[in-house]
Amino acid sequence: MSAIADIVAFDGAASPVSHTFKAISVTREKGLVKAEWREAVASLPVYAQARVSMTIEKTKSGVYKTESRVVVPVMEAVTNQNAAGYTAAPKVAYENTVVTTGWFHERSDITGRRLVRQLAVNIDGSIATTVTPVATGPVPELFDLLVAPT
Repeated sequence: MSAIADIVAFDGAASPVSHTFKAISVTREKGLVKAEWREAVASLPVYAQARVSMTIEKTKSGVYKTESRVVVPVMEAVTNQNAAGYTAAPKVAYENTVVTTGWFHERSDITGRRLVRQLAVNIDGSIATTVTPVATGPVPELFDLLVAPT
């Protein structure tokens, strides 16, 4: 199993920005393994940081459920003050979330799981050319190898 490590990813901005998600924790509870990461932006409170989580569990039917979740909170814009001159601290207005879930039978193999994951990634990214499948990192290990970070 891979040790949990920071994740670095670029966003989809016009001028892409690199985001580093710090490894926070790995928990195990009743057959469910959950790994969590969070950005560490100095100007934002912890609850407003973008975060990533990955889970894996084996269901009673023998099917593995894997999930990768990316959440980006959006802060309110506070522009005015009240009559007493007080300006409230901004809060999270809402969160944008993308969840990718894989369902893999216990009889499935690495090649089959990698094939379906790579097809989904290429369709999501509108990739219509030959690309080498990514085989390392936390998501390929979770979906292809059925291995959670430790």
